[in-house]
Amino acid sequence: MREPLGVRYLQVMKFFQQGGQSVPILNGVTFDVAPGEFIALMGPSGSGKSTLLNMTAGIDRPTNGQVLVGPYTPASMSESQLADWRRQHVGFIFQRYHLLNVLTAAENVEVPLLLFKMGKAERRRRVHTALDLVGLGHRMKSYPKTLSGGEEQRVAIARTIVNDPSIILADEPTGDLDTKSAHEILGLMVLLNQNFKKTIIMVTHDPNAAQYANRTMYLHKGVFSEVTE
Repeated sequence: MREPLGVRYLQVMKFFQQGGQSVPILNGVTFDVAPGEFIALMGPSGSGKSTLLNMTAGIDRPTNGQVLVGPYTPASMSESQLADWRRQHVGFIFQRYHLLNVLTAAENVEVPLLLFKMGKAERRRRVHTALDLVGLGHRMKSYPKTLSGGEEQRVAIARTIVNDPSIILADEPTGDLDTKSAHEILGLMVLLNQNFKKTIIMVTHDPNAAQYANRTMYLHKGVFSEVTE
């Protein structure tokens, strides 16, 4: 099992061009996420939460400041270095499940492992372990169209964890789910955090979802502040 990675955001700024002007989205964001912590990021739509998540993964780069993920600085990596780093260390959970309808649940989960030099037996073992962990060991041969939304998200999570990432980035992971399914998915994320020490950073609009995290940060006017009771 990989060691979890912490994250440091140091005076992170992000500007977008709009009408010939630079508009600040993130304005000096500074806070730490400890290794193995589960935090929720909240704030108005379009306020920069997902932008910060993307910068954590090196998909976007800060205009100024630094994002440090453990000993790594994603913004300083080349595209090939980033691809290799993400493959080894970063797991994504999205609002949309992005499953391939022509593949079974097991085949969908196996896809990330095809990028590694790994024997078929080891891939199969990892897929079985991941699907068992999310409670879908009995649906390995099922196709996405036969699964509920909650089950599809479970398959997506199994695909996320099959390569044992050091950090999980979740962008509105329960946004398309009913209350019961959302509760189950959030409970699974707590399990990954507590039992497997995964660092999780989750963007959410839902205060109920945020309660599952160890800590909630709220974005207001480009700066995050901790939500306290």
